[in-house]
This record gives sequence, C-alpha cells and structure tokens, in this order.
Amino acid sequence: MKNLIIIGARGFGREVFDLAKQCEGFSKDYTIKGFLDDKKDALDKFANYPPILSSVESYTIKKEDVFICALGDVKWKEKYVDIILQKGGSFINLIHPTAIINSNCILGKGLIILSRVNISNDCHLDDFISIQPFSAIGHDVRIGSYCHLNAYSFMGGYSILESKVTLHTKATILPNKKVGHGSTVGAMSLVIKNVKPNVTVFGSPAKKL
Repeated sequence: MKNLIIIGARGFGREVFDLAKQCEGFSKDYTIKGFLDDKKDALDKFANYPPILSSVESYTIKKEDVFICALGDVKWKEKYVDIILQKGGSFINLIHPTAIINSNCILGKGLIILSRVNISNDCHLDDFISIQPFSAIGHDVRIGSYCHLNAYSFMGGYSILESKVTLHTKATILPNKKVGHGSTVGAMSLVIKNVKPNVTVFGSPAKKL
C-alpha cells in the first residue's frame, strides 16, 4: 500500500484530497498520508483533512511515498515537482471515475483529471497536467507538460498547448490552433489564431493584453 502525499494544502489541495478519495485506487493501492506546504496553518480553519507534514523542501521521502502536485500556478507547480523528483520521489495519476478517456490516448505521469472531463480519441497528454471539471478535449489534441486547464475549457481537434500553458474558465481553443509555451488564455476567451509563447490573451476573439 502506497502513501499518497499532496503537494499544496490550499484550496486546490483540498479539492485534490477529495478527488484522491473518489478514485478507484483509494484504500486499495494507496492511502492519503497528508500534505506538504510551507504555510503550516493552511488547514487551521478546516476540519477532516490529514495533517500538513512539512514543507516540500524539508520533507524526507519514505519508501512507500507517492506524490501528486495540487498547485494551479504552473510556475510553482514545476518548481515543487522538480524538488520532489530530485529527491527521488515518484508521482501517480488521479483520474476521476466519471472522466471519459477515449481510444489510443497517451497519458503522462502526475496527471490530475477531475469529474466529467471528456478526452477524445488519440490525444497525447504530457506530465503534470491538471484538467478541471467539465472540460472537453477534442481528438488528436496535444497538451504539454505542466499545463493547467480550468473548468469548462474546450480544445478542438488537432489543437496544441505547448508546456506551462494556463487556460482559465471556459477558454475555447478552436481546432488546429496552437498556444505557445508559458502563455495564458483568459476566462471565456476564444482563440481563433495561434498564440505566441509567453503572452496573455483575452477576449472573443482573443487578443494579446
């Protein structure tokens, strides 16, 4: 039996705690050991959660530990995942049982896929991607590592997110369009042409801010 440790004890961390309890592997493949967070009082106002064990930097990995990173900010997610990887830690995927993943999809490690997500055929998801509820991913989509897709995101067929892209709530990427590395698409924005790396776009149609 593995001991799952959640990186991040703030709002998204609490959501991922419940996701972990709802996944098929809970109490069969893993139990939940606790959180890693440098804010020691992050859970003081909340009940029924496991403890904050320590900060990521201070934690000594045990033999049965496995990890998931519940940080929505892609920059911090990469930083703290890298710390655990350098210490020799390993990550699992948490995929809600209501998520639909169609044929021939390739899934990386450290994925968080929440309820009612639909991933169509022949998609490729790299490592440490988070997809929030009710998002729809079209066929032949490519999503790079560390991306974060908020609720109700939509990606049309053959669209691409390079690494460390953030889609805010109800962002829509039309088919065959690409969002470059490190870029952000604002809430309810419609991407109708390729987005360059390291920019923020917003609106319908989405334009650089």
